[in-house]
Amino acid sequence: MTDLDHRYATRSVPRYTSYPTAPHFHAGVTGATYGDWLAALAPSSELSLYLHVPFCRNICTYCGCHTKAARKDGPLHDYAEILLCEIDLVAARLGSGHPVSHIHWGGGTPSLMPREPFLAITAALRRHFDIGEACEHAIELDPRTVTPELAETLREAGITRASLGVQDFDLTVQKAIGRVQPFSQVARAVDRLRAVGITQINFDLMYGLPHQDVETIAETVRLTRELAPGRIALFGYAHVPWMKKHQRLIDETALPDTRARLAMADFARHELVEAGYEAIGLDHFALPDDSMALALRAGTLRRNFQGYTTDTADTLIGLGCSSIGRLPQGHVQNMPDTGGWSRAVRDRLLPVARGFALSNEDRARAAIIEQLMTGHMADLAEIARAHGFAEVHFAGDLAALEEMIDDGLVEVSGSRVTITEPGQRYARVAAAAFDAYLDRGTARHSLAV
Repeated sequence: MTDLDHRYATRSVPRYTSYPTAPHFHAGVTGATYGDWLAALAPSSELSLYLHVPFCRNICTYCGCHTKAARKDGPLHDYAEILLCEIDLVAARLGSGHPVSHIHWGGGTPSLMPREPFLAITAALRRHFDIGEACEHAIELDPRTVTPELAETLREAGITRASLGVQDFDLTVQKAIGRVQPFSQVARAVDRLRAVGITQINFDLMYGLPHQDVETIAETVRLTRELAPGRIALFGYAHVPWMKKHQRLIDETALPDTRARLAMADFARHELVEAGYEAIGLDHFALPDDSMALALRAGTLRRNFQGYTTDTADTLIGLGCSSIGRLPQGHVQNMPDTGGWSRAVRDRLLPVARGFALSNEDRARAAIIEQLMTGHMADLAEIARAHGFAEVHFAGDLAALEEMIDDGLVEVSGSRVTITEPGQRYARVAAAAFDAYLDRGTARHSLAV
């Protein structure tokens, strides 16, 4: 582990899937606020939709998602009924016919939703929104749940992209995180999806899990290459037992240290690039003909609550408990508990728990952070002008980058800030220099690498 890693990789900084980040959301933004924001959108405003299904059959010990165990389908049927009502509520504020460019189902395990309510929800989306043939319709899947019947249901619903939670193929690691799924099971899931025409496949892999080392990562990468997903997300495991109590079941003595985490991340990155994948930002990889690689080269890559994305819509509508939305006016988050969320929707109220109304300064800083996180370059003067500020408005923030500049991790030429290739692994640290809220809160964040 280098001196640079000692000084930067161990820092606790946000992942910057939003700005300001979620710990700064507050209860001053209500359902009434959200309703006004929705009504103010122009009928031609392009939308993306996120639907959260907070249920799994069992909770994996590493999981950082907002979910809970549902052994039977009853809670899923009940949840679908309320989700349909929430879609109606949102559409009533918006007005029908807004074009939709992206739909994403997350969880939890959204594929646990039984066939009939799942198809009813997708039909409701088509009824209320203009969903064209070019719309990307994605879903997160547990490979263990992908039966031939599910694959056919997904095809019928119009799913075009599936993201499989693989994490690691090593049996010892899988047992330690409560998610045993042999390679053969994952391969069958991929085959079943491709057989029905769902050929855009993503894999989620992780490093930093208990009992992982470079050898287990090497085998996981080798097996992943055999199945040739178009995209791969390689996430560092965030051990946050103060937030996710089930992570206390993980033996902390089996977790790799920072040096080992960095070695695994570097090895996996090298192997994936050698295999022909293009590195995307901090933790994504895509084959050259994948839309994400094309977006990177075109300068249109974006970052939102799902991470790196090709979604360029200015408005993200979150549906379901705990889901987060982003509008030009600000961020909103639904109530995190299914009970409170359900009661609000039944009372015909938009179930918002908190949010953040953006100032023009916030929007400008969000643009700087997003550009540093996606393309590793931001022109501070250009962004300042675009938001009505003097060109030197953000010049004072450069002082926070002095250490990274001295270390050759960041370069500044005029008003242009560029993260150098050696500095790209610490992009979150560079982005944090422009976070005006970071020192105001008490939230704990994951390691920078």
